[in-house]
Amino acid sequence: MRIALLCATSYVLQTTNYELFVMRARIQKISKYAPSIFQGRLNFSSGRRGFTLTLEHPAERITFWLLLGALGVIAALYLYLVGISILNVIARKNALEESVGISSAVSQLERDYFAATQGIGPEDGTRIGLSPVANTVYIHRPGNTAVAPLSRDEI
Repeated sequence: MRIALLCATSYVLQTTNYELFVMRARIQKISKYAPSIFQGRLNFSSGRRGFTLTLEHPAERITFWLLLGALGVIAALYLYLVGISILNVIARKNALEESVGISSAVSQLERDYFAATQGIGPEDGTRIGLSPVANTVYIHRPGNTAVAPLSRDEI
Protein backbone atom coordinates (compact mmCIF):
# COMPACT_ATOMS: atom_id res chain seq x y z
CA MET A 1 0.00 0.00 0.00
CA ARG A 2 2.80 2.38 0.86
CA ILE A 3 4.59 1.65 -2.36
CA ALA A 4 1.48 2.36 -4.38
CA LEU A 5 0.93 5.64 -2.54
CA LEU A 6 4.52 6.73 -3.12
CA CYS A 7 4.34 5.76 -6.76
CA ALA A 8 1.08 7.59 -7.20
CA THR A 9 2.51 10.70 -5.55
CA SER A 10 5.62 10.71 -7.69
CA TYR A 11 3.48 10.15 -10.81
CA VAL A 12 1.32 13.12 -9.91
CA LEU A 13 4.41 15.25 -9.31
CA GLN A 14 5.92 14.14 -12.56
CA THR A 15 2.68 14.89 -14.39
CA THR A 16 2.48 18.35 -12.80
CA ASN A 17 6.08 19.14 -13.70
CA TYR A 18 5.49 17.93 -17.27
CA GLU A 19 2.36 20.05 -17.60
CA LEU A 20 4.25 23.12 -16.32
CA PHE A 21 6.99 22.48 -18.86
CA VAL A 22 4.43 22.26 -21.67
CA MET A 23 2.72 25.48 -20.48
CA ARG A 24 6.03 27.34 -20.43
CA ALA A 25 6.76 26.14 -23.95
CA ARG A 26 3.34 27.37 -25.10
CA ILE A 27 3.86 30.80 -23.48
CA GLN A 28 7.20 31.17 -25.18
CA LYS A 29 5.71 30.10 -28.54
CA ILE A 30 2.87 32.65 -28.28
CA SER A 31 5.26 35.59 -28.36
CA LYS A 32 6.61 36.49 -31.79
CA TYR A 33 9.58 38.20 -30.19
CA ALA A 34 12.49 36.60 -28.43
CA PRO A 35 11.51 35.27 -25.00
CA SER A 36 12.32 37.52 -22.07
CA ILE A 37 12.64 36.80 -18.40
CA PHE A 38 9.05 37.97 -17.80
CA GLN A 39 7.42 35.40 -20.10
CA GLY A 40 8.02 32.47 -17.81
CA ARG A 41 6.59 31.64 -14.44
CA LEU A 42 7.68 33.90 -11.59
CA ASN A 43 7.94 32.09 -8.30
CA PHE A 44 7.34 34.66 -5.56
CA SER A 45 6.73 32.16 -2.78
CA SER A 46 9.79 30.99 -0.94
CA GLY A 47 10.34 28.18 1.48
CA ARG A 48 11.28 30.46 4.36
CA ARG A 49 8.98 32.96 5.98
CA GLY A 50 10.10 36.55 5.48
CA PHE A 51 9.00 39.97 6.60
CA THR A 52 5.59 41.01 5.33
CA LEU A 53 3.68 44.24 5.75
CA THR A 54 0.29 42.53 5.66
CA LEU A 55 0.61 41.21 9.21
CA GLU A 56 0.65 43.40 12.30
CA HIS A 57 3.61 42.92 14.59
CA PRO A 58 2.63 42.35 18.23
CA ALA A 59 4.69 45.33 19.44
CA GLU A 60 3.43 47.65 16.69
CA ARG A 61 0.59 49.19 18.74
CA ILE A 62 2.81 49.69 21.78
CA THR A 63 5.51 51.27 19.64
CA PHE A 64 2.96 53.50 17.92
CA TRP A 65 1.56 54.76 21.23
CA LEU A 66 5.04 55.23 22.68
CA LEU A 67 6.12 57.29 19.67
CA LEU A 68 2.89 59.27 19.79
CA GLY A 69 3.41 59.91 23.51
CA ALA A 70 7.01 60.98 22.92
CA LEU A 71 5.83 63.33 20.19
CA GLY A 72 3.26 64.77 22.60
CA VAL A 73 5.87 65.28 25.30
CA ILE A 74 8.21 66.98 22.85
CA ALA A 75 5.40 69.23 21.61
CA ALA A 76 4.44 70.16 25.19
CA LEU A 77 8.08 70.83 26.06
CA TYR A 78 8.43 73.01 22.96
CA LEU A 79 5.32 75.03 23.85
CA TYR A 80 6.53 75.39 27.44
CA LEU A 81 9.97 76.65 26.38
CA VAL A 82 8.50 79.08 23.84
CA GLY A 83 6.07 80.38 26.48
CA ILE A 84 8.86 80.81 29.03
CA SER A 85 11.03 82.69 26.55
CA ILE A 86 8.13 85.02 25.68
CA LEU A 87 7.48 85.67 29.37
CA ASN A 88 11.20 86.39 29.90
CA VAL A 89 11.18 88.95 27.08
CA ILE A 90 8.17 90.67 28.64
CA ALA A 91 9.80 90.59 32.11
CA ARG A 92 13.00 92.06 30.63
CA LYS A 93 11.09 94.96 29.09
CA ASN A 94 9.34 95.60 32.41
CA ALA A 95 12.67 95.43 34.27
CA LEU A 96 14.22 97.96 31.87
CA GLU A 97 11.29 100.34 32.38
CA GLU A 98 11.53 99.90 36.15
CA SER A 99 15.30 100.48 36.12
CA VAL A 100 14.74 103.76 34.28
CA GLY A 101 12.31 104.80 37.04
CA ILE A 102 14.72 103.73 39.78
CA SER A 103 17.65 105.58 38.20
CA SER A 104 15.50 108.70 38.01
CA ALA A 105 14.66 108.37 41.71
CA VAL A 106 18.35 107.82 42.61
CA SER A 107 19.42 110.87 40.61
CA GLN A 108 16.74 112.94 42.41
CA LEU A 109 18.06 111.73 45.79
CA GLU A 110 21.65 112.54 44.77
CA ARG A 111 20.62 116.04 43.76
CA ASP A 112 18.86 116.52 47.11
CA TYR A 113 21.95 115.20 48.93
CA PHE A 114 24.33 117.55 47.13
CA ALA A 115 21.99 120.48 47.77
CA ALA A 116 21.84 119.59 51.47
CA THR A 117 25.63 119.18 51.79
CA GLN A 118 26.28 122.63 50.28
CA GLY A 119 24.54 124.30 53.22
CA ILE A 120 26.39 122.43 55.99
CA GLY A 121 29.23 124.25 57.82
CA PRO A 122 31.07 124.17 61.18
CA GLU A 123 28.38 126.31 62.80
CA ASP A 124 25.79 123.63 62.03
CA GLY A 125 27.79 121.16 64.16
CA THR A 126 27.61 123.37 67.26
CA ARG A 127 23.89 123.88 66.63
CA ILE A 128 23.22 120.12 66.89
CA GLY A 129 25.55 119.66 69.88
CA LEU A 130 28.94 118.76 68.38
CA SER A 131 32.14 120.38 69.77
CA PRO A 132 35.21 121.40 67.73
CA VAL A 133 38.28 119.15 67.84
CA ALA A 134 41.16 120.61 69.94
CA ASN A 135 44.69 119.44 70.76
CA THR A 136 44.97 117.12 67.78
CA VAL A 137 48.00 114.83 67.81
CA TYR A 138 48.99 112.82 64.72
CA ILE A 139 51.27 109.79 64.77
CA HIS A 140 53.92 109.60 62.09
CA ARG A 141 55.91 106.48 61.38
CA PRO A 142 58.76 106.96 58.94
CA GLY A 143 59.15 104.48 56.07
CA ASN A 144 56.69 102.27 54.35
CA THR A 145 54.42 100.64 56.93
CA ALA A 146 52.82 98.34 54.35
CA VAL A 147 56.03 96.34 53.90
CA ALA A 148 56.74 93.88 56.68
CA PRO A 149 60.45 93.77 57.62
CA LEU A 150 62.07 90.35 57.21
CA SER A 151 65.22 89.18 58.92
CA ARG A 152 67.99 87.74 56.80
CA ASP A 153 67.52 84.20 58.08
CA GLU A 154 63.90 83.96 57.07
CA ILE A 155 62.68 82.87 53.70
